[in-house]
Amino acid sequence: MPLRSGRVPRDAVHHPLFARCYARASVAAETRMGVGRIRGRLLGGLSGRVIEIGAGNGLNFAHYPGTVAEVVAIEPERRLRHLAVEAALRAEVPVDVVPGAAEALPVKSEGFDAAVVSLVLCSVRDVPRALGELRRVLRPGGEVRFFEHGRGGGRAMCFTQHALDRTVWPVLSGGCHVAREPVRALRDAGFELGPYRRVLMPEQGPTLPTSYCVLGTAWRPVEG
Repeated sequence: MPLRSGRVPRDAVHHPLFARCYARASVAAETRMGVGRIRGRLLGGLSGRVIEIGAGNGLNFAHYPGTVAEVVAIEPERRLRHLAVEAALRAEVPVDVVPGAAEALPVKSEGFDAAVVSLVLCSVRDVPRALGELRRVLRPGGEVRFFEHGRGGGRAMCFTQHALDRTVWPVLSGGCHVAREPVRALRDAGFELGPYRRVLMPEQGPTLPTSYCVLGTAWRPVEG
């Protein structure tokens, strides 16, 4: 069960300026970049108890199907968490928004049927540790739905992505990195990869260092 104390612990992430900008840009991207359609594909068919890591301002909540019994949404950034609480009140499924970091999830082991990571692995401080926590909290055979951006394009684009990661991008974008490889990270963390597909965001328009995304499914092995 999530921690339900009325006291909010010290924030694991504090990017107030980025949070304000992200909250506005992400709402616009729902229609202008087609992200809303992607969220529907990401979450369709889920059921049972779901944990969402890095819920941001809660834009996924409206897309959870009625077969989901409960969503526990972890969000470390205070401003985004407050917006997520407002979104949870409008959701058609029960959503509990909880402070916490991906690297130390404040929930019991093997308590969830599915997990969702959506544009979050780019910004966690320790990806292997975060994915290890994800394995811990999923029941054996539990499903991971992921929609992440990362490394892509030709040599020139990959060079640009790595240059941005070493310099200004994480500072300007709340810790985001554009050259990470989420599929490889999931495989290295011991998840079984299911079907996934590469997508460009936006689908029509300029190709940016953040455009290379992957949408797919993975599972915690039954024996692990």
